[in-house]
Amino acid sequence: MSNKTSTIIAVALILVSFAAGIYFYPQLPDKMASHWNAQGEVDGYMSKFWATFLFPLIAAGILLMFWVIRKIDPLRKNIEKFKKYFNLLMIVLIVFFVLVYALTLAWNLGYEVNFQIFLFPAIGVLFFYIGVLMKHAKRNWFVGIRTPWTLSSDKVWDETHRIGGDLFKISGIITITGLFFPAQAIYLILIPILASTIFVVVYSYLLYRKES
Repeated sequence: MSNKTSTIIAVALILVSFAAGIYFYPQLPDKMASHWNAQGEVDGYMSKFWATFLFPLIAAGILLMFWVIRKIDPLRKNIEKFKKYFNLLMIVLIVFFVLVYALTLAWNLGYEVNFQIFLFPAIGVLFFYIGVLMKHAKRNWFVGIRTPWTLSSDKVWDETHRIGGDLFKISGIITITGLFFPAQAIYLILIPILASTIFVVVYSYLLYRKES
């Protein structure tokens, strides 16, 4: 996916989100549900303005962040080598927040929404795609497993991301199984991704020691 195409898609999603917020604003309650626990129960509220426009602003921030990264990364030439995966990550993240935003609006408009049915697959897909990106990511300062050891060696970077990509894909698949085990779903999200992260950090250090 080219920079231009990904930017057009991102801007379109952001504009649609803002338009939806403006359209539904008069129908929304003054105090809006904004956070749900692992059982799908509301446990946090926001003022009407921030609950309506926070997620579109986050999406706009993601677009800005990815644009800035392409400009300031000292290894930005490496980002160009996997730019279609880099750009698609931006779209995946924005789509994720737009989905959460749509569910939030629906809930506050009075619709019965089962967040678990939507969010567990969405989080699983996000983890899985990060695993896909890792397989193609080249050494840079912003995206990927950025330890002192991966940033010091292309060989350590590539091998760490090869293993890390598989682990994140597996974590994504495990996360999706939370649909079938709602009581344990939060653990099926946190444990695999935390274990994978710890493993790749230690693994990158061991690879660097071996190479040195």
